[in-house]
Amino acid sequence: MSDASFKLSVLDITPVPTGSTPADAIRNSVDLAKHADRLGYHRYWVAEHHNTTGEASSAPAVLVGQIAAATSSIRVGAGGVMLPNHSSLVVAEQFGVLEALHPGRIDLGIGRAPVDPLTAQALERPAGAQSGSLFPRQLADLIGYFDAESGANPVTAVPASAANHPPLWILGSSPSSAQLAAALGLPYAFANHLNGDACIPSLELYRRQFKPSAVLERPYAIVTAMMVAADTDAEAERLWGTLGLAAIKMRKGYLGPYSSPEEAAAYPYTPLEREFLASRLARHLVGGPEAVRRKTEDFVARTGADELMAFSLVHDHTARVRSHAVLAEAFGLAGAARPALTHAG
Repeated sequence: MSDASFKLSVLDITPVPTGSTPADAIRNSVDLAKHADRLGYHRYWVAEHHNTTGEASSAPAVLVGQIAAATSSIRVGAGGVMLPNHSSLVVAEQFGVLEALHPGRIDLGIGRAPVDPLTAQALERPAGAQSGSLFPRQLADLIGYFDAESGANPVTAVPASAANHPPLWILGSSPSSAQLAAALGLPYAFANHLNGDACIPSLELYRRQFKPSAVLERPYAIVTAMMVAADTDAEAERLWGTLGLAAIKMRKGYLGPYSSPEEAAAYPYTPLEREFLASRLARHLVGGPEAVRRKTEDFVARTGADELMAFSLVHDHTARVRSHAVLAEAFGLAGAARPALTHAG
């Protein structure tokens, strides 16, 4: 049992570090999930991204299946499937298969984030999908496929059914997603790492407007947070340099592999960029065991999160595994004292 008042989970974008390959990143994600399972994390979610050489998380259903097969008890899911990129029928079928293979361990997080125009064309997103106007109908179709007895859909999504129905989550980073989750009586996952300013207002709106449903009696919210932990504060801040430089480069349109802490330390930041980095570091949960625990407990108290999902962008895989181990130790997760696994290179 954890000694924390909230559950601790992992969000993974399958980052590709400099000097590495997307195949390495995918293998490292599976390996990190195995460590998270051993350490006692509650769930492990993978994201969906396209048209970026810095992230290999383009096929969440495939990666969820591989991770679920490589682990034994941790919940595994998509955080999330961007529904406008897909057919609702195909998503229902894919996650029906995953739930049938790994009953009681699969989560289906649904989002609607837009993509760039060229990627939208390559994905054959239908007209209106970019604006999100089709999302409510797509979501209703998806729910209907898992509830075949309702007769909402004339097509049967095999093996999606009430027996193979993974929990459905609404993902978002704005009040509109909070309202949708509340209206449907579904659990909600807020991407604080994308829009921290809207976090608390969105969560308050979700809780205030929540309507109990057959799947959830009271509101339940996951909040993601940028987290980097190490054995000392100085080492955690050094490792965080990868994340800081990534934020600077993304503002300039760069979506390539993630830089090392050494590359980040040597980067010629402007005074404005250094000011931006300082503000980002102050908002992220970074530090050694005591500091990261204190910052995390304050963050959870402010947001009221039922579950915290750690998003740790660390260049070196060994250090990334260690970051999650330090978090597990800091919050007394059940597996934190178990012998460490050997890990991928």
